[in-house]
Amino acid sequence: MESIASFYDGAKVLITGGLGFIGSNLARRLVELGADVWIVDALLPDTGANSINLEDVRHRMTIRVADLAAAEIGPLLPGSKVVFNLAGRLSHLGAMLDPLPDMASNVHAQVVFLEECRKHIPGARIVYASTRQIYGRPARCPVDESHPVRPIDVNGINKAAGERYHTLYHRVYGLQTVSLRLTNTFGPRMRIKDARHNFLGIWVRRLVEGGAFEVWGGQQQRDLTYVDDAVEAFLLAGACESALGGTFNIGGGPPLCLRALAECLVKIAGSGCFEVKSFPPEQLRIDIGDYFADDRLFRKATGWAPRTSLHDGLERTLAFFQDHLRDYV
Repeated sequence: MESIASFYDGAKVLITGGLGFIGSNLARRLVELGADVWIVDALLPDTGANSINLEDVRHRMTIRVADLAAAEIGPLLPGSKVVFNLAGRLSHLGAMLDPLPDMASNVHAQVVFLEECRKHIPGARIVYASTRQIYGRPARCPVDESHPVRPIDVNGINKAAGERYHTLYHRVYGLQTVSLRLTNTFGPRMRIKDARHNFLGIWVRRLVEGGAFEVWGGQQQRDLTYVDDAVEAFLLAGACESALGGTFNIGGGPPLCLRALAECLVKIAGSGCFEVKSFPPEQLRIDIGDYFADDRLFRKATGWAPRTSLHDGLERTLAFFQDHLRDYV
């Protein structure tokens, strides 16, 4: 297999949602690999988009504010070797409270995007950021790709639809799509101002600010993926022919319960505390319970494996936000 370095060196690569958490970390890695990086982001409110994420490297890439739903991306696509499609809304509770914007972003905009790709770059590779939320409450763990898709919230339904449109455009039109079902991804540049995207974000904020955080339930088993490992998964999904047309789980290290995760985070921080509380009713209705992924299919297809231990990932995350808290709250 061609190495990642040679595959991306000099290639035009476009990232939708590139000012967000995973997108900005992916962009930085692609710059290191010598790619011609193009960033497209609508900078919608209440998303993970943050211009500060790429402020120090923006001179090394092209950044455009554009909305996928308005077909504004079309003129930016020609010449792209790979498009990483990370644009979309992520908030599960937010989608329940206001479902139409979530549907517009995660369904309508995705179809518009795929139509533009079909017109302008039919031979490019397209990697879509899906989510483990589409499985709903797992009937078994670890969850492999054969598990039924039965989401329990609006965002999960819309993300499942977006994923299946990508698969459809591969089967019918031959677009070279790959979908990655991500689990809890964490690390530098994630949203920490609230819990809209990731429960771990608000935990980190509270600890860095010297306060306490809440753990709801606490017994749920979860696996987590450090962002550098997620970035590596995206790069391999775009570069490996064996991944084309596939839908894959991306996991992380061994699962642990949220209470144990909280204890680990406090220990690494060296200060702070947490309180275990019952779920707020609106969150309990859409909580999926235990989840950890069986990602052997992707490992076999690409050779990927997470390299960052949970301890090291949490340590790096805390250190980053201790230095950059003001930019993210």
